[in-house]
Amino acid sequence: MSDTLTDTRLIEEAAFAGKIYIDGQWVVGGAGEIPSIEPATGATLAMVGMASPADVARAAASAAEAQKAWAATPHPQRAAVLRKAAQLWEQHADEIMGWNIREVGAIPPLAGFALHVTAAECYEAASLPSAPLGSILSSEEPRLSLAQQIPVGVVGVISPFNVPLILGIRAVAPALALGNAVLLKPDPRTVITGGVSMVRIFEEAGLPAGVLQLVPGGADVGEALVADPHVRVVAFTGSTRAGRIVGELAGRHLTRAHLELGGNSAFLVREDADVDQAVNLATWGAFLHQGQICMTVGRHIVHESLFDEYVAKLAAKADSMVVGDPAAGQVHLGPLIDEVQRDRVHTLVQDAVAQGATLAAGGTYENLFYRPTVLANPPRDAAAYCDEVFGPVASVVSFATDDEAAALAADTEYGLSLGIVSRDAMAAYELAKKIPTGIVHINDQTVNDEANSPFGGVGASGTGSRHGGAQANIEAFTETRWITIRREPGQYPL
Repeated sequence: MSDTLTDTRLIEEAAFAGKIYIDGQWVVGGAGEIPSIEPATGATLAMVGMASPADVARAAASAAEAQKAWAATPHPQRAAVLRKAAQLWEQHADEIMGWNIREVGAIPPLAGFALHVTAAECYEAASLPSAPLGSILSSEEPRLSLAQQIPVGVVGVISPFNVPLILGIRAVAPALALGNAVLLKPDPRTVITGGVSMVRIFEEAGLPAGVLQLVPGGADVGEALVADPHVRVVAFTGSTRAGRIVGELAGRHLTRAHLELGGNSAFLVREDADVDQAVNLATWGAFLHQGQICMTVGRHIVHESLFDEYVAKLAAKADSMVVGDPAAGQVHLGPLIDEVQRDRVHTLVQDAVAQGATLAAGGTYENLFYRPTVLANPPRDAAAYCDEVFGPVASVVSFATDDEAAALAADTEYGLSLGIVSRDAMAAYELAKKIPTGIVHINDQTVNDEANSPFGGVGASGTGSRHGGAQANIEAFTETRWITIRREPGQYPL
């Protein structure tokens, strides 16, 4: 590894190598260790520890005990920890960006954006300990009646590989701020960026031992986390397929599950749109981070009068983009995460072409570097069009009327994000009302994220729960308790 990643003050490989984090200590995990692989080069960056189900049980018990004192900590002290964490993300941004670039395959602008949002999530969470956490209720009895929001106790956070900082911290930070303890299970492929960095940041910020535990692992560890009786809420971000499994298991154990799942977002280009502006937006929305974002534009639905020009310009843009190692030089796209994902993407593209789609750009790869790809007129049942690809693939179809555009956009099991480009913003808004999604962007593409804004999808994109903003986070990570107080004991007729 380069000196920029090993000679650091925050993430010392000697401390975490081959270990997990339980009760404030780096300890050997019950499932051994695996290498953290740099997808761009295949090099081993470090060895990371893997937890076992027994480790999860131990961590959960420890977290439940530590949570009691943390919840009782005065709110200014909890807020101070979150503010300090935000400052530390900023202070160590260059170092953590280096891990994000090499371990995740993110290009530097995306890695920088992830650090910005991660710090912002902690600043936002710092306001939660002093937020109103209840209300006074009317009562027909002579008593004081209250509804109080109290910590749930232990929260399990399961985060994915693609944007591990943002998709982990958006649950970790508010859960901690509201007085909960957290078990964090990052994807095994991105343990350092999505796990070790968070542990070290919160250690340095003064979080007490046991309040944040790191238990990386496979499906057995995820199952143990969801099923553990100490874990009362699970925040899961990942594929719809995996989310259904988590939701089913959580239901069996009466555990609340907040599921942020897949997407196949539509990008509508109305007849009055400027094609160059639309292509600029679409390029970012379709190809950023190699398309490995849940909000990625998958379906480009373009008015028939603009279709040919749009396809030609989007294909030309795709052909001009540089794909390569983001740690070695300036590139537009980095590598896909691994060979399994690359082969899946390529199979979807090949199948769509075999079914009649026109390959306008891309469709080739070298190692894990997949060229940005444009498919024109794929069949509506082609998997590259109707499923989540999670790769740099743009499928473009045409429409004649707004009603047809709305029908095409709504013809999916997913409902995460929606983008519409039009000179008539109100007409675009009226169109958006006909398409069920959790997020709508008028005259913008679908990949947007702000720490104070509600984020979530409907349908197969999630359970309707939301991350972002005080209201959503308080609802997600607290329980509501009804409390009544009488001056004197009540009297009853029996």
